[in-house]
Amino acid sequence: MSEMNEYTPELYELEDELGNKRDFEMIDALEIDGQQYFAMTPSNKNQNIESILYGDGNFIIFKTKEVNGEEYLVSIVDDDDEYIKVTEIFQKRVSEKYDAYFYGEESDSE
Repeated sequence: MSEMNEYTPELYELEDELGNKRDFEMIDALEIDGQQYFAMTPSNKNQNIESILYGDGNFIIFKTKEVNGEEYLVSIVDDDDEYIKVTEIFQKRVSEKYDAYFYGEESDSE
């Protein structure tokens, strides 16, 4: 049981177009229609899995974009259709992932 209570976040330092750096925690990643997406939440050094689950529930979705041979993460907020589609998929995945974490993996027996 103690293993389930241990949580080590996957942290990334991202820099915006103005040069401001901010740490983000990776929540989930997946490929949709050939595009790689990442669900991240702003990092808090004292944050644990419960604070993610019972906090405001918000996460930011980024996608990869190549510019001049370099890969960047960019927000998808400018495209409403893409944002709605990808957000719904991530919300479902994150909910299932953490339900399994807290309540066991009952779906495996079905």
